[in-house]
Amino acid sequence: MQAIMWLRRLLAIPMAMFALTLAHPAAAFDRTFPQTTLRGNMAITAYPAIVIGKANLRLSPGSRIWGQNNLTQIPVSLGDSIYLVNYTQNSDGDVDRVWILTTDEASQSVESQRSNLKW
Repeated sequence: MQAIMWLRRLLAIPMAMFALTLAHPAAAFDRTFPQTTLRGNMAITAYPAIVIGKANLRLSPGSRIWGQNNLTQIPVSLGDSIYLVNYTQNSDGDVDRVWILTTDEASQSVESQRSNLKW
């Protein structure tokens, strides 16, 4: 009987930690964007070619795309959908970083999202 009580107490700690993990909202994070961030509607046409707005651009080698859950996305996994994104360009004019915006982020202006951090 005493062993069962000890086992219940021992298992209570991991179960409580697991419950707290599930209760924490996954999308409750603030992403920071560099000062050079731009905004537009992006579609991937034929990798590495993309269209943002009416401009035909390309993804730079080593570019990163972050989804709404802030996990990196493989360009081919995005299909032919159009996404509202924040993005940056490198010195060659290629797009090097892309953030697919959540509904909350899309409702804010890109100017208010730009951080003062040096990237």
